[in-house]
Amino acid sequence: MLAFGAVAALVLTGCGDKSTSDGADSSGTAGAGGLSIQPVLQVDAQGKEIPKADAATAADPAGAGGATCPAGTSIAMAGALTGPDAALGINIVNGVKLALDQHNKANPGCQIALKQFDTEGDPQKASQVIPQVVNDPTVIGLVGPAFSGETKATGQILSDAGLVSVTSSATNATLTANGWQTFFRGLANDDVQGPSVANYLVNTAGYKKVCVVQDNTDYGTGLAKSITAGLGAAADPACAASIKKGDKDFSATVTQISAAAPDAIFYSGYYSEGAPLAQQLKSGGVDAVFVSADGTNDPQFVAQAGSSAKGAVLSCPCGPAPETFAKEYEALNGQAPGVYSVEAYDLTTILAKGIDGGAVTRPALLDYVKTYDGAGLARQYKWNPNGELSNALIWIYEVK
Repeated sequence: MLAFGAVAALVLTGCGDKSTSDGADSSGTAGAGGLSIQPVLQVDAQGKEIPKADAATAADPAGAGGATCPAGTSIAMAGALTGPDAALGINIVNGVKLALDQHNKANPGCQIALKQFDTEGDPQKASQVIPQVVNDPTVIGLVGPAFSGETKATGQILSDAGLVSVTSSATNATLTANGWQTFFRGLANDDVQGPSVANYLVNTAGYKKVCVVQDNTDYGTGLAKSITAGLGAAADPACAASIKKGDKDFSATVTQISAAAPDAIFYSGYYSEGAPLAQQLKSGGVDAVFVSADGTNDPQFVAQAGSSAKGAVLSCPCGPAPETFAKEYEALNGQAPGVYSVEAYDLTTILAKGIDGGAVTRPALLDYVKTYDGAGLARQYKWNPNGELSNALIWIYEVK
């Protein structure tokens, strides 16, 4: 842990000198004791630092202004807007709103409407909601679905309908192996995140023993498999554990981990279980560093875990919010951006650019996205034929 602290201090100092044209990155919403999730560095598959994207080159949703499109042109957002993981969906829809607000103000002749669909992050409910999306003829593009499980359950429906689906958050690696023709992932998948984070933990932070705890969602199990493989000998099978979505009592897991005395715990799941797990580990006397990924990387983790979140290391294929974006986002939405907000903004910008260029039908907008190659706030967006980004990197964050 001392090794990690020294490395993190050096890294944070280095990142502080690398600002974009619009200033430093937003540090997110403060939680208990003023804690917040702070970006540390961006890493490649070997866990080595890679310079962040230059926000000055990012596409602007306003475009040149003066675009025209048919009245009623709409895009949709589908994801958890209520329920235990709603903060993640709200981060996304608010990013969509900001991009459309900026676009519509600059283009009075092309007012792109947003239609919101709440899936609660539940695959079964998503299977009922997504047909409503595809049956609305005014909707020509979708930001979502948000979670991997609901995407797995509905990807074929969207593909059959020819409706382009750009997700800012569904990271299960198998999603692009289903033969869907309309699915595009706007960030790295878990088979990129797993090795990148594992190599960072072993080679940079210097952890020798890591307990991997996973929930039973498609996201949690897929990421845990990738992380465990990447950690190699550092992943201790004696303290590997599984929990169920919705669980709140982790006493058996805490006892198991305490006996193993690891350097770190990697939790593969969402903040709604990650927060009480972090609290119970701390109260159970486990001093190992709590490490998790994008499902936990949200201000709600800090708010719910309280002081137990301090020192947690959180990875994400999502990028931190540049300062100007963060100010504009908060001014419109009344809260700071969170995980996936920047990606949602970038992906909505891409759909808006296509519409402004005349891609005002589902087939035309799908073709536009297939051949898109441009910079966003978070990264360069260009997709392989299977819907994966041509180049995808991972960010490391710390609660401090």
